[in-house]
Amino acid sequence: MTTVLILIAIFAAILLGLNLWTRRLTRQGQATVPQLGEIIPVHGGSIHYVEKGNPENQSIVMIHGLAGQLQHFTYALMDSLADDYHVIAVDRPGCGYSTRDTAELGRLPEQARMIDDFLAAKGVSNAVLVGHSLGGAVSLAMALDHPDRVAGLALLAPLTHKLPGTPAVFKPLEIRTGWLRNLIGNTLAVPIAHKTAPHTLGAVFDPEIPPEDFLDRAGGALGLRPSAFITASQDVLGIDESIEVQAARYPELQVSGGILYGDRDAILPSAEQGGSMTQFGLTHDEIEGLGHMILITEPDACAAFIRSVAQSVEKTAIPSQETGQGSA
Repeated sequence: MTTVLILIAIFAAILLGLNLWTRRLTRQGQATVPQLGEIIPVHGGSIHYVEKGNPENQSIVMIHGLAGQLQHFTYALMDSLADDYHVIAVDRPGCGYSTRDTAELGRLPEQARMIDDFLAAKGVSNAVLVGHSLGGAVSLAMALDHPDRVAGLALLAPLTHKLPGTPAVFKPLEIRTGWLRNLIGNTLAVPIAHKTAPHTLGAVFDPEIPPEDFLDRAGGALGLRPSAFITASQDVLGIDESIEVQAARYPELQVSGGILYGDRDAILPSAEQGGSMTQFGLTHDEIEGLGHMILITEPDACAAFIRSVAQSVEKTAIPSQETGQGSA
């Protein structure tokens, strides 16, 4: 009995030490990447956002991917579009400085609903959605469930269909038990992420090299928090529970737009995830030699692609305005 108690005490001390280490890394991450914008409460949580440009112009709403934050867009893309458009970048529910109340809100329809609630509070309608990776799946959910809010889709390396398996770099997030997810998030996950960050970033950016300023300028240091791990793990489960039902509804899409991929994307296969969407009215283009993080490594090409979608939306809207008929 004494031996058991000693082992329990040692285990508890290890967990306490890991928790203290986690708290220190969390404070460092938040100091490195402070809150950039404003926060608006919505049902089930809150949305943190950054806004630039003239609100009278066409709105472009940017939604980041798995384990990301809005700094993926403020890194380069946002400023290149803000002179001509009203640009809003959001932290997805539970990510960055946004919040969500329950794990169930990680499902695609719920994330779409929370962002739609946010846009309604902001008075934004007929927006062009720029979704990267998982943000692309959320953008498609919005186009299906809230079509009056969406004027067009400009999707960057989007997730559109169920994968055969979770990409290897995200496998550690496959935790389906809530208490275990929280325990790991508050003890092991952050110190491990701190140690393995170079490998993880290398896998996500492959075949390109991650920028040296990714942790601060692109917000990567915010991943060194328990909430980042817990939310990303919930997202993996939420995708698994909702992506097949969503994909079955793609014939209902009424929103035009396009998809842009790097042809050497190591996270999501371009043909299966992008090319498959042409049957539903979206264009599909590729940038030669690039990987998954094109919004950071090739912002000029991404900006040109987004502009082309926004301009096509504007041209489509003109006849409706001239005839006095509102556009959907």
